[in-house]
Amino acid sequence: MYREERERLQTTGPGGVQICATPSYNGALPIELARVREAQVVLARHFAPTRLVRATSLTKAQCDVHLKLESELPTGSFKVRGAVYALSAELARGAPREVVAASTGNHGAAVAYAARLLGIPATIFLPVAPNPVKLQRISDAGARIVEHGVDLSAAIDAAAEYAARESAFFLHDASDGHIPAGTGTIGLEVIAQLPAIDTLYVPMGDTALIRGVASAAKALKPAIRIVGVVAERAPAYYLSWNKRMPVSTATAETIADGLAVTRPLGANVVEICDLVDRVVTVSEEEMLSAIKVLTAHEHVTAEPAGAAATAAFLRDDPQTGTFALLVTGANIAPHVRRAAQTDRQTLRT
Repeated sequence: MYREERERLQTTGPGGVQICATPSYNGALPIELARVREAQVVLARHFAPTRLVRATSLTKAQCDVHLKLESELPTGSFKVRGAVYALSAELARGAPREVVAASTGNHGAAVAYAARLLGIPATIFLPVAPNPVKLQRISDAGARIVEHGVDLSAAIDAAAEYAARESAFFLHDASDGHIPAGTGTIGLEVIAQLPAIDTLYVPMGDTALIRGVASAAKALKPAIRIVGVVAERAPAYYLSWNKRMPVSTATAETIADGLAVTRPLGANVVEICDLVDRVVTVSEEEMLSAIKVLTAHEHVTAEPAGAAATAAFLRDDPQTGTFALLVTGANIAPHVRRAAQTDRQTLRT
C-alpha cells in the first residue's frame, strides 16, 4: 500500500500542484549509498566534514554522548548539504534560468547560498514575518525574497505556482530526490567518526534530513538505532509514523520553525516507516532547556530545531550506550534566545 502511495505522489506536491517546472523532478527517489557517496565527493569541493565532539556534560560512566555540529556549516545549518548537491546535479543537466525555494528560513538560506556559489539567480518564498536571523542569511546571499502566507504550506504553494509560471527549477526540500543524498553524507561522517555508535538522534521536519542520514548510516551499520525528534506542537510526522499513513494537522505553531510541518508527503511517510526506529516529540520548554544546556555547558549555539535531538536525549536520560545527537542549526531568533537565557517556562509564537 505504501509503495503505491509513493508512486501516486511522485509527480505532484501539496494540493496536487506540479512540484517542478523542469524534467529533473522525480519525487522521493530511493536513497542508495552510491548516490550518497557521489554527493560526498561533490560537497568535499566546498566544505569539510563537520566536527563530532564529546558532550562532556551529558556523558556518564557507561553512556558516551557526542554532538554532530552541523551548525558550523555555511549558513549555520545542515541544509546547505542538500541544496549544494541538488543544485549541482541540476546544473549538470543544463543550467536552470532560476532556482526557486520555499522555506521557513534555513532551506531558503541554503538554496540562496548554493545559487550564489553556482551562479544561478534565486527566489525564496517565506511565510510572512520569518525568523529575522534566517531572513538576513538569505538576503546576504543575494536572493530575491517573497514573503507570502501565514505558514510554510502557503509559501510552498506560492513557490510552486511561481516556478511553473516562470519555467524555473523548484527545489522543494520535502520531495527533491537529490537533497536526501546530500544530507546522507552526515550519516557517512558519523559512522566514520564514531564507529561504536548505538543510537543517533535526528530532528525531523520535512524528513529530508532523517531519510538521508538513516539510509546512509544503516547501509554502513544496520544495527544502528535512529530516533526521530518532532516538535510536540508540530506533530504531523509523529502522527504519520505512528499511523503508517500521512496525517496532516491544521497548524504547527512552534518555536522550532525548522520542524513546523503540517502536510506530510505520502512518499516520505513510507521512507521514515522503513528507516526510523522510534519517533518522539519534545515540548517548547524542553527545547528551550536544551538550548540552555548546549550554550552553558557545551559552548554550542543552537536554534530550537537544532536543539531538539538534545532535548529528546535529556528527556530519555539513557544510562548506557554510545550516542550522537545532531545539532542541525544555529540560527536562533533573538526572542527565543532571550527566552532560553531568562528561564522562561512558556513561549508563544
